[in-house]
Amino acid sequence: MAHSAQLNILEQNCPIQVEHDRKRRQFTVKLNGCHDRAVLLYEYVGKRIVDLQHTEVPDAYRGRGIAKHLAKAALDFVVEENLKAHLTCWYIQKYVKENPLPQYLERLQP
Repeated sequence: MAHSAQLNILEQNCPIQVEHDRKRRQFTVKLNGCHDRAVLLYEYVGKRIVDLQHTEVPDAYRGRGIAKHLAKAALDFVVEENLKAHLTCWYIQKYVKENPLPQYLERLQP
């Protein structure tokens, strides 16, 4: 019974809300209340350079576009803060290839 009371944000057709925790250097999406979450981790590797390191979505939520929201939020952060980005995370690399926006491409570090 307790499980049926917990509604998944995706099942409610609620918009996916990405939160940015600058102190922990991560973007998150809360799933199923606050028990599960998807996360994108980054680190500063220079004064104005961030490394987008890792994106993780729990298995039960994969294939629903959650990682795309995390990737977009992280890249928009890079643009808004006038940073450069190194893409260690394979998913972010794929996202940029599928969404080759000039404002993203000009921010990439080799």
